[in-house]
Amino acid sequence: MAFLLALLLSFVPCFGYAAIVYWLDRFEKEPAKLLFGAFLWGALVATGGAIIWTSVLQLGIGLLVGDGLADLAGTTLLAPVVEELLKGLAIALIFLIVPHEFDSILDGMVYAAITALGFAATENLLYLYFMGYLEGGYGEMFTLFLLRVVLGGWGHAVYTASIGIGFAVGRLRRGRGSKLIFPFIGLMVAIFLHALHNGMATFLAGTAGLGGLAAMLLVDWLGWAVALGVIIWAIRREQRWMREQLREEVALGTISEEHYRTACSIMDRGRARLRSSAARRFYAACANLAQKKQQLASLGEERGNSARIAALRETVARLAPEV
Repeated sequence: MAFLLALLLSFVPCFGYAAIVYWLDRFEKEPAKLLFGAFLWGALVATGGAIIWTSVLQLGIGLLVGDGLADLAGTTLLAPVVEELLKGLAIALIFLIVPHEFDSILDGMVYAAITALGFAATENLLYLYFMGYLEGGYGEMFTLFLLRVVLGGWGHAVYTASIGIGFAVGRLRRGRGSKLIFPFIGLMVAIFLHALHNGMATFLAGTAGLGGLAAMLLVDWLGWAVALGVIIWAIRREQRWMREQLREEVALGTISEEHYRTACSIMDRGRARLRSSAARRFYAACANLAQKKQQLASLGEERGNSARIAALRETVARLAPEV
């Protein structure tokens, strides 16, 4: 019973957070299969790998410097490095295998956040049950739920979002060097943010009581606020691409002026998508068409952008009379 409760308290909120992330991707939704795979990677592969590799590395450090320093290094350094590398690997695989689904900075943040939320769900389950219930009963379980899931629920998503941004910037720039440099910078930022949190949890929240906990949460929430600001900027940027790239489609007769206004408006588009499945497919195709045209303008032909644009334009023209 206690394990089932810990499972629900860990996974249900993370599914809720993932739904918020999905909702924030206002124009071109990412494929559900990719997002589900990213969540599973975080929940199973990244979490399992992190337990194994952090334990192995911590054991090796313990043999050299003693268990006390090894425990400290494991929490403040090894865990952030190993966990962000393993979560980042999921983003790298999406980047390499289906680069045409990596269209914007917001896409990178979405894939990263979903992966990280899968990781957080499993990690929270382990904490709530083993360090909560087994050590202090239901009271300790609910205390950890409040601290980790409610007050700190966006932590992993924000750390790993930096990796997603790095891959997205590399994806949208010319030159092979960009595709290595920017993901590496994103990884370093993610490790730093993660290590900063873990260090503050160890040295402040663990020793300075409520004041230390408040300081840690303040820093965390400031980071979340910055991430939200980046998301809002990325949404506005995609909206600008919609206005620029779909204007030509009105002139070509692919879509009507009304279609254009609705596709470029977050509110009107949202209402229209609720009317029918045809409207959902139509406006998703419009957004995808705008993204691919933007990529053609900034990156050139790349991997068949012109062919994708032609196919999407045909889909939009076919669906337009139904909307």
